[in-house]
Amino acid sequence: MEAASPDAMTEKDVVDTAVAAGDFTTLATALTAAGLVDTLKGEGPFTVFAPTDEAFAALPAGTLDALLADPTGDLTSILTYHVVPGKVMAADVLALDGQKVATVNGAEITVNVDGSTVSLTDAKGNTVNVTQTDIEASNGVIHVIDAVLMP
Repeated sequence: MEAASPDAMTEKDVVDTAVAAGDFTTLATALTAAGLVDTLKGEGPFTVFAPTDEAFAALPAGTLDALLADPTGDLTSILTYHVVPGKVMAADVLALDGQKVATVNGAEITVNVDGSTVSLTDAKGNTVNVTQTDIEASNGVIHVIDAVLMP
């Protein structure tokens, strides 16, 4: 087994980075319920579009409870829809205006760029805004979004 580099030992993975940020308690709970924590702690790299607690709270009443009650169903599908393989930094995203990007779920999201503003359109036609970018982790990068994407 290879020894981890000093940088890898001090950096947190995408899950621990999100948990440490404090605004992703619901996301962490959902990832745990869906059994995806170990996957996202894996080698990656992953690009995670992370909805804040506020974004989850904006879902229609009862939606989150229903998703958490059946974690291997729609919840897993929705969570993997927020992950893109590879490490896609904000500068890379700016070049993707109008393009569809495949998610780990298999469905696509459309990237929209208007100046320095980036939004994503999901399969249901909903548009979410990217509010913070390039939160680097040892196995990828997190971009914060203001709503939950739906496949």
